[in-house]
Amino acid sequence: MVDILIKPIITEKMTSLGEKLNRFGFVVNREANKVQIKKAVEAMYGVSVKEVNTLVMPGKAKSRNTKRGVVKGMKRPVKKAIVTLADGETIDFYSNI
Repeated sequence: MVDILIKPIITEKMTSLGEKLNRFGFVVNREANKVQIKKAVEAMYGVSVKEVNTLVMPGKAKSRNTKRGVVKGMKRPVKKAIVTLADGETIDFYSNI
């Protein structure tokens, strides 16, 4: 279960979703399904999950200029999960800082 959740998404948009709608975002393993994500969040943070939505962000084309010319490549695709918690529950990402 540890390798399912890669890292939480801490942005201004996700922070406002957490405050208003009790939703939190995570970058997850590409092979993980919604049931596995739900169990991993409940085990790691000790909360009850009401709903899980997933999306796959496609990889982007990247290029940079070097001495030898332009080097082109791709970023890997990333899977994200938006988790809705039950009423009255929350996750504090800043407690370990």
